[in-house]
Amino acid sequence: MMCRIDQSEPEPGGKQDADATDAVFTSLLEDSAEELYEQAPCGYLSTLMDGTIAKINTTLLDWLGLARSEVVGRMRFTDLLTVGGKLYHETHFAPLLQMKGEISGIALDIKAAGGRMPALVTSKVKTSEDGEPLLIRTTVFDARDRRAYEAELLRGRRAAEEARRQSEADRVRLQEALAVLQQSLLPAELPVVPGLEAGSYYHTASPDLLGGDFYDLFPLDTGRWAFFLGDVCGKGPQAAAVTSLARYTLRAAALHDADPVTVLTTLNTVLHERYASGDGRYCTAIFGILHPADDGHVDLHLASGGHPSALIQRADGSAGYLPTPGGLLIGVLPRAPFTAARTRLLPGDTLLLYTDGLTEARTGPDRALYGEDALRAFTATQPPTGPKDLITALSGLLTSFGNGLDDDTALLALGVPAPSPTPASADLT
Repeated sequence: MMCRIDQSEPEPGGKQDADATDAVFTSLLEDSAEELYEQAPCGYLSTLMDGTIAKINTTLLDWLGLARSEVVGRMRFTDLLTVGGKLYHETHFAPLLQMKGEISGIALDIKAAGGRMPALVTSKVKTSEDGEPLLIRTTVFDARDRRAYEAELLRGRRAAEEARRQSEADRVRLQEALAVLQQSLLPAELPVVPGLEAGSYYHTASPDLLGGDFYDLFPLDTGRWAFFLGDVCGKGPQAAAVTSLARYTLRAAALHDADPVTVLTTLNTVLHERYASGDGRYCTAIFGILHPADDGHVDLHLASGGHPSALIQRADGSAGYLPTPGGLLIGVLPRAPFTAARTRLLPGDTLLLYTDGLTEARTGPDRALYGEDALRAFTATQPPTGPKDLITALSGLLTSFGNGLDDDTALLALGVPAPSPTPASADLT
């Protein structure tokens, strides 16, 4: 028996099944592409060359809070922008797009439903085969998170800048306070001593730290003057406290008993009792008495506790140290020996006291210590014209050390003025 096949029904696996499948996939792809366009995470729109909006996706409409019927064919792209956005579009965006045919990543603000919305905009001109511009395709990216991040960065930068300015202002105030405190630890100016000349200099290695060097010159009784120069171990507020204590203890002790060894012994007792139970504090110091005589010379009596020896520049230009060996650091032991010395300053002689910031300065390419021998040689090359001239020369020497001078340095020079030369008598004959 013969069977008749109905040609209207597709044969399984045949061409009609394939065509039907292709149609289904094509339909799905078209739906997917349209859905992707409408629900994309960024805004899409196409405009005519005059800016009239011809097509816009749902994402951008939702941002704008507008219906499609309100936008398509009724509004231009610039109508979606804020006043500032329009101005930038007219002056920069549109001219660049016209010249280049494409522009990307431009920041513009659009009028969103909730107010102003920052966006990054990319536009490209679509042209015909013969190069004629047809329309403009624009992509709008939501830049609110980016703008918030940038604003946070800006706030952080401003806060950091304000903190830097505040820190600088605090540093300046601290330096001013430290300078005032440092000045309170030193005499504002040296007193005028009849029959004597005096000069001093103080170099601060770090303006941010209080130094521990100190000196003073003050009257005792009729015709006698006391002086001292010292160096406290360390820097900063704790060293300044020791400096203040040492300075006022030396003054008070000298008024009670001006013998140099007795004065340093008193200072040693005070420092040891004050700091022995905690963080030990100590210093070096030279204390002395000047007694001008009627014949023009000055008797000198001094004692040293662990301090570099005093240097004397004589009127003949020679220079040498006044030895004070064996004196211990002040404040380390409950009882300590101190070395005394006596000499006489003649007219033209100058006594120089200094702290070890001078002799321990680093010099030369090998950064060797400057040393006491170099200081004596330098002093011997200076004309014996008095304490002030010697201090001026030494301050210049300290400046020449540059970065090699890394410690505070105090200088105190005391001398007997040389007699003024007697003018020659005029020949009256």
